[in-house]
Amino acid sequence: MPDIHILPPHLADMIAAGEVVERPASVVKELVENAFDAGAKTVTVEVRGGGMTYLRVTDDGCGMTPEDAGIAFLRHATSKLHDARGLEAIGTMGFRGEALAAISAVSRVELTTRARGAASGVRVVLEAGEIQSMYETGCPEGTTMIVRDLFYNTPARLKFMKSDRAEGGACVAAAFRCALGRPEVSVRCIRDGDEQFFSPGDSRIESCVYSLLGRDAAKTLRACSGEQDGVKVEGFISSPGYGRGNRAQQYFYCNGRAIRSAALQAALEQAYRNTLLTGRFPACVLYITLSNAAVDVNVHPAKTEVKFTQEKTVFDAVHYAARSALEHERETAEVVLSRSTQKVASAPAAYEPNAAAENARRTLKSTAAPAAPRAPEPVFVAPVVREAPRTPARPIPPRVTPAAPAAAPEPPAPVQTALEQFPEHESGAAPEAPARFVGEIMNTYILVEKGERLLLIDKHAAHERINFDRLQARSEPLMSQTLLTPIPFSPGGAAAEALRENKALIEEMGFSLDPLAGDSFLIRAVPTLLNDADAPSALEEIAESLRHGGKLDPRAMRDEVLKTVSCKAAIKAGWNTEPEELLKLADAVVSGKVKYCPHGRPVAVVLTRKELDKQFMRIV
Repeated sequence: MPDIHILPPHLADMIAAGEVVERPASVVKELVENAFDAGAKTVTVEVRGGGMTYLRVTDDGCGMTPEDAGIAFLRHATSKLHDARGLEAIGTMGFRGEALAAISAVSRVELTTRARGAASGVRVVLEAGEIQSMYETGCPEGTTMIVRDLFYNTPARLKFMKSDRAEGGACVAAAFRCALGRPEVSVRCIRDGDEQFFSPGDSRIESCVYSLLGRDAAKTLRACSGEQDGVKVEGFISSPGYGRGNRAQQYFYCNGRAIRSAALQAALEQAYRNTLLTGRFPACVLYITLSNAAVDVNVHPAKTEVKFTQEKTVFDAVHYAARSALEHERETAEVVLSRSTQKVASAPAAYEPNAAAENARRTLKSTAAPAAPRAPEPVFVAPVVREAPRTPARPIPPRVTPAAPAAAPEPPAPVQTALEQFPEHESGAAPEAPARFVGEIMNTYILVEKGERLLLIDKHAAHERINFDRLQARSEPLMSQTLLTPIPFSPGGAAAEALRENKALIEEMGFSLDPLAGDSFLIRAVPTLLNDADAPSALEEIAESLRHGGKLDPRAMRDEVLKTVSCKAAIKAGWNTEPEELLKLADAVVSGKVKYCPHGRPVAVVLTRKELDKQFMRIV
């Protein structure tokens, strides 16, 4: 058996450095966080050669005295922790006293620092953790740290470094995350002589987000705030229509520290349930503030992983803050239908083809002032089951209804010409115009004009959302209809097993299945709002959702099934839809009750007057 011996201090330092300094980006993170702890208001990060050959961080913080500068690079030397009780409530970015010792052990370091109020500063030069020279010098208040030739004495680590471009990008990303977490500090990052980003440091979250993420990304974000049981959440989350392909744009900060947390990711993404397109992820910049004693940051040397003493409380605070922001999205307009439109869009009544066409041209009157925030209410539009037309749409024949008691006739509405209905836009600012129902194109898209904007509404997506909200609000099972002729159905092995295991949920949705030999069934009943011809394809999609949703809770599983039922029961693109149904759909969308289909697709696209003028080259 080999003898046990104690490693030399220098070798032990080099081994320990591997835990803290993985790559140049780790150096950037540690030095910038030290600057924050020093009370700096301005920090400059400069990187050359991917950070391997040259890396400098300059701040205007409190600086160090010559005595402190001489011992700052010793292991476990720190000004941020004094006793064991301090570990119970850490309020600084660093506290271990390992960062400077680890960095200096694997590089050549130059430290220039001057304490506030001191007449002069001090310069310290180190190589492989050993002080080579130390002398008095003139310098501004604050600290400048230069790190050269990183891993020059540890070739085993050096050979695993990536290209200068990749390492430099990681350094910029590390500085970016630090800057985004501290809106009160101005951070500038320079890479190979080019400025990468700059934050103003005016303590305003919106200024920090706008300057770092850019205008285009900031336009897709909405404010998010909330507080629950001492946990405060504020920041921004993305609109459901701007989901990302991964979670790279999710930034979480706990008491100013950038953290990674699967629980917070789950809390955020659950808030987007039924509004975000499948396979897409929300973006966010969320700042979580809570007592230092309620979070443990002493989990990993990198300090990016934390543990919460009340994780459920933090989860709920993030979840409900995000849900509140999504539900209180500013509505496009509050629509008030005219009496004649309400009459046509209400219960069945006799009307002539000309009257239907006239009502299709009615104005959807809206208030100019924004509506007060409110939770969306389920809106019901009766399902329409038709075959797609093979010929152009024909006038709708009059309905025959039982005779009703005579009532005083309403005065006829004034006949409007197209010019009166859709006047030309005049130059100059004007109050916001009411929403106007224009019509339908391609038997798919509803057109609504509102001021300087034209809304194109996908009638299928809008109706699908209305169906989903109505069904989701029901507590009792869906009504079903028994089929005169049962439909044979063979979904396949795995799908059939999923349907058997979730028999109660399938029956709650209004389906009745009789198992046959093998993996086959007989469909004996379907939901009343579903066409029996759509039942097999609906069950196939439901089976797929059940197969891949094994980790979902029962409520989420039910929602996945309701999405399929709502989609199959919705008006289809290409169908000839009656005018009053189009009016109801337009009303629900323009009023803000319907924004996204259950799968996350937008129900409306907006074209502005400016965009159209550009297309026709009226403006350049």
